[in-house]
Amino acid sequence: MTEEVKAHLRGIVSNLPDSPGCYQYLDETGTIIYVGKAKRLKRRVASYFQKEHQSLKTARLVDNIRDIKYIVVNTEEDALLLENNLIKQWTPKYNILLKDGKTYPSIVVTNEYFPRIFQTRKINKRYGTYFGPYSHHPTLVTLLELIQNLYPLRRCNTPVTAEGVANGKYRECLDYHIKNCGGMCIGKVSHEEYMQWIAEAKEILKGNTRDIERRLHDEMMALASEMRFEEAEVVKRKLLLLDNYRSKSEVVSNTLHNIDVYNIESGEKEAYVNYLHVTNGCITQAFTFEIKKRLDESPEELLVLGIGEMRKRYPSGSKEVIVPFPVELSLENVEFTIPQKGDKRKLLELSRMNVLQYKKDRLNQADKLNPEQKGVRLMKELQTLLGMEKMPVTIECFDNSNSQGTDAVAGCVVFKMGKPSKKDYRKYIIKTVEGPDDYASMQEVVRRRYSRMQSEGTPLPDLIITDGGRGQMEVVRKVVEDELGLHIPIGGLAKDDRHRTHELLYGFPPQVVGMKTDSPLFHLLTHIQDEVHRFAITYHRQKRSKHQLASELDEIKGIGPKTRDLLIKHFRSVKRIREATLDALIEVIGVNKAKILHDALAEKAENA
Repeated sequence: MTEEVKAHLRGIVSNLPDSPGCYQYLDETGTIIYVGKAKRLKRRVASYFQKEHQSLKTARLVDNIRDIKYIVVNTEEDALLLENNLIKQWTPKYNILLKDGKTYPSIVVTNEYFPRIFQTRKINKRYGTYFGPYSHHPTLVTLLELIQNLYPLRRCNTPVTAEGVANGKYRECLDYHIKNCGGMCIGKVSHEEYMQWIAEAKEILKGNTRDIERRLHDEMMALASEMRFEEAEVVKRKLLLLDNYRSKSEVVSNTLHNIDVYNIESGEKEAYVNYLHVTNGCITQAFTFEIKKRLDESPEELLVLGIGEMRKRYPSGSKEVIVPFPVELSLENVEFTIPQKGDKRKLLELSRMNVLQYKKDRLNQADKLNPEQKGVRLMKELQTLLGMEKMPVTIECFDNSNSQGTDAVAGCVVFKMGKPSKKDYRKYIIKTVEGPDDYASMQEVVRRRYSRMQSEGTPLPDLIITDGGRGQMEVVRKVVEDELGLHIPIGGLAKDDRHRTHELLYGFPPQVVGMKTDSPLFHLLTHIQDEVHRFAITYHRQKRSKHQLASELDEIKGIGPKTRDLLIKHFRSVKRIREATLDALIEVIGVNKAKILHDALAEKAENA
């Protein structure tokens, strides 16, 4: 493996997400040679390249890897199912092949006159409706037990017909006597009532349990109100089973066959398209690619281009194509679908998850190659979000800090192109405000800073951010616009009840700016707020510490301001001065003053 290949693989691994998914290793010909699953993709794939492998097979596998692809899913169970499907589809050289006899079991609802429900590994859609497969076998068992406990469905293999029931052809069996079966073959349960049970059981298998849970809850409460507590307890057990079971995975559904799924995420200069192909209920192909914009093409136009590219690259005979919005494209014998719910909607959401992850990976790679590009991108995003005339290259943020009005200080931090410019940070001692008045303190600091910058001709910031909400923004505006006549955009970062950054405010009157709290831009604004708070409170603690230290030394007669400053500069704290020996004190302030200080501290300690 060459250094160039190693660098390529390291770049892919460094940008892998920590979410569950499946990874595929490709050789130099582009052939998939290994498929694996992972609870955390980045950690699992990285482990292949971080140690020497004792297994000769694994070492050979790693030596042959030339590219890595992956598909993200919601859960580890989904990853397990997807791995199973991909291995069957591609039969990779280094995977243990899964034979049909070892596949995961499903649940079938037969097409008989009185249908049965049981587990099977054989799929024949003419025989009944199939649900699953289930990689987690206890889930399948729990579902079957749940249905059997809720509904006394028949379990025998006897071919039951309507004529046989009408003619009294059948006799009751042991299941009927032990109340496992309702006795439909002997006319104890009507066909209509039995089919209603089957319909509800199918809803449970689909994961639609809300109405059934509501009915069981009402039944339990009614029994309890009638003092029939033992019967109510039986219903309660059913309700708990129904409430706790795990529904089937959205990655695989036997009801879906030969379907293409597309989703798109459009940016300023590029768009990303994801393609999934589903065959026999299994995702057999997944691919995401980037389209560079030439003009101001719409997402609809770009998606049509992407569909054409994929159908050319991967010849598909799918009669149904799932898309997120209507497209102006006509293909012979092909129907375009925009699902709103169900398994198809889940597939569309899975496709969107993969296209967003691909976009994130591409941006991360670009940011590593050109770190300044990330700052430009975030500042342009902020400019667009706030509707500013120019990009906010320089952002300044203010915060106050005091202890019940004493030792009041403020800090100003400066960020340029999204990065802290610490040489431009400034500290301020509040001079004109008495008591804990944050608004007046903020006005004093803003007035001092921008009046000086105005008089010196220093470039003003492109955006001011206050560490607070509407009140802080208004007092800053009064100084900047009304007093100084400056036109600098002002924003505010408000916090929630838990003192966490909650929202960005902008404009007058201030309006909440819609922004995802997990976006890189929101993280940058939160970092600015945390940085100004750290800067201000650190300065306040330093000032308060020196103030407390000076106050204690000022109480000692014979120790003047100059001596006090010498001691503070040398020892830094009262504790160190108390612990200092007489000789150490003499070296700093001389014999006479050292004896006065030493005796005073000793007396104070004795009285304490």
